[in-house]
Amino acid sequence: MSALLAAPIGALIIFGLRIIDVSMGTLRLILGVRGYRVQAASLGFFEVLIWLFAVGAALQHLTSVFHVVGYAGGFAAGNFVGIWLEERFALGTNVVRATYRQTDPTKIASAAQQAADTLRDHGFAVTELDGRGRTHPVHILNVVVERKDVERVMEIMHTDDTDPFITVEEVRATRGGYFRPVARRFSLRSFRR
Repeated sequence: MSALLAAPIGALIIFGLRIIDVSMGTLRLILGVRGYRVQAASLGFFEVLIWLFAVGAALQHLTSVFHVVGYAGGFAAGNFVGIWLEERFALGTNVVRATYRQTDPTKIASAAQQAADTLRDHGFAVTELDGRGRTHPVHILNVVVERKDVERVMEIMHTDDTDPFITVEEVRATRGGYFRPVARRFSLRSFRR
């Protein structure tokens, strides 16, 4: 094995190992922040095993520019891959809040009501609030959804004649209420705490 790692292909092996361990580290950090403690700890165990092998191989060949570049390049690529993987899993829950503001109060209510009805038709729970902006009344829609549904909800909130102010916030925990039924699929969510 040391002969293989000493060859130029060893730099490529180190590059690949770094992509794997840094991707796992990125996912571990994100999972930990979102409360997936067991999954984060499990990933951390395998991440360090791979890292030890990669760093050991790189330290044995510090005089090789290819090995050093492979190590550093794998680190950079691993960050990119880890963030891409996390986006693909779309873990977590978000609240999407749309504030409809216009000078014509009847238009506000009708645009917001149309968006709320469409969201409900698609199975999303919507809370409607009336408020006042700086100069005009506003109508606010709150929708708590799985992160993978955020873009779809935002598209529904935009109607032809309005451009609501939309914010998306991460939700740390929820209790009670109604959530849209989610089709069963394999995801890390099924292993949550």
